Amino acid sequence: MEVKYDQQGLVPAIIQDVQTKTVLMLGYMNEESIKKTLESNKVTFYSRSKQRLWTKGEESGNFLELVSIKSDCDNDTLLVEVIPQGPTCHKGTDNCWGEENSVNLSFLNTLESVIAARKTQANSDVSYVAQLFEKGINKIAQKVGEEAVEVVIEAKDNNDTLFLEESADLLFHYLILLQAKNYSLSDVIKVLKSRH
Repeated sequence: MEVKYDQQGLVPAIIQDVQTKTVLMLGYMNEESIKKTLESNKVTFYSRSKQRLWTKGEESGNFLELVSIKSDCDNDTLLVEVIPQGPTCHKGTDNCWGEENSVNLSFLNTLESVIAARKTQANSDVSYVAQLFEKGINKIAQKVGEEAVEVVIEAKDNNDTLFLEESADLLFHYLILLQAKNYSLSDVIKVLKSRH
């Protein structure tokens, strides 16, 4: 990864929750803090006020678990994707703008990526998704039908937990069906937007 540091040897680092895509904070990194981050898998900055390396969470325990680091097109800004272990801001909020960092639909993008990887790379002896792809489109479509019926049955009962669990199963198998047909949820969303 190529990085262009400023005159102080620093580069701005945008910290983003990998699951929700929420921007959590902005910090500064130098060559040493990047190295320590990669070695420890905990995001470490260069603190301009303390004039030293500072691992986020070293006092609070609210670490930022590293997922990836990448440079922008000019190599003068970093995007650091993380899994936050608690609030990010020193004021106790989820991010430095006081916004809630809640799980949103971007998790479905992550799930689609996992399904796509299992379709092409997973061993069907250990992966349920790979087993379904191996059995073919008829089996996958059958599973979607079964899950849809189970959602309808649970919708008529009063057990909210079972209804949500069956709804999750239906959505999961539908995402597999879309992949089997070489589509993604974004293709369905385009159709919905065209009808809006």
